[in-house]
Amino acid sequence: MSFGAKYKKITQIIKDDLTRLEEELKSEINLYPQLNEVLSGFLTSESKRIRAVTAFLYLRASGYEPDERQYNLQTAVEIIHSASLLHDDVIDECDIRRGKTALNKVFNNKIAILTGDYLLATALDRLNKLSTPEITALCAETVREMCRGEFFQYFNLGKIPTIEQYLKKTEQKTAGLFRVAIDGAMKLSGSLNTQDAADFALAFGTAFQIRDDLLNITESSRLKPSKNDLLCGIYNAPVIFSGSTSNLAEGIEKTKNLLNNYVIKMLCLTDKLKDSQYKTALRELLELLNDV
Repeated sequence: MSFGAKYKKITQIIKDDLTRLEEELKSEINLYPQLNEVLSGFLTSESKRIRAVTAFLYLRASGYEPDERQYNLQTAVEIIHSASLLHDDVIDECDIRRGKTALNKVFNNKIAILTGDYLLATALDRLNKLSTPEITALCAETVREMCRGEFFQYFNLGKIPTIEQYLKKTEQKTAGLFRVAIDGAMKLSGSLNTQDAADFALAFGTAFQIRDDLLNITESSRLKPSKNDLLCGIYNAPVIFSGSTSNLAEGIEKTKNLLNNYVIKMLCLTDKLKDSQYKTALRELLELLNDV
């Protein structure tokens, strides 16, 4: 069974949650007539919804039922992620996003940036409705850290960073938003101890990015060109472990070991959850991360 088929099977257990999320996203597509169709295709096109999937599974595995506030939070997280992609496409001069022509190429950079800004404002409105300053503050700091990660990446193009710098950048650019989704969901639920959720989220987001960086080296995809990071001078774990941009075999194996270490850490954290179909699905998702 392919990765996609396995992932789809896992998500079936929370299909109602994901359907509600899609409805919430569609409700926000009301910018301008010429933009709406393109934005609709962008927001609802092929996407893993991995942050929401992980959050809903973790929340339900912890014994909590999503309510309107939880859907607001996950919609806000997904919108922030989408806004960051629109801005990234301008920065990286991308032509393709999620298998379709990038919005900055359909229109221009100005429209793409404005659309991203509009989405960020929409997410802020969603967060405001939660009336939970702690989550709003966490989200604001996460967006700042995403920018800091981009700054580090830009000013270090063509340089091989240390593994510690790479992991810090990964936490800033990717893992932080997973924390908002998962730790934020647990905070909204009223859980008194959310440290395990925060640890799980940061580990998952880091592992997810490590896996993506491995695939960027080892596979080609219609959604993302193979080795595009390498060609742009962005050097991730396989290059760091190899010490060069060639002969990456050893670096790839060490990166797989690094990924597995994060998976093991998360499996240990899920041991604390009560047995349920959601815990089982969550652990299956963790095992799937190693499918690379």
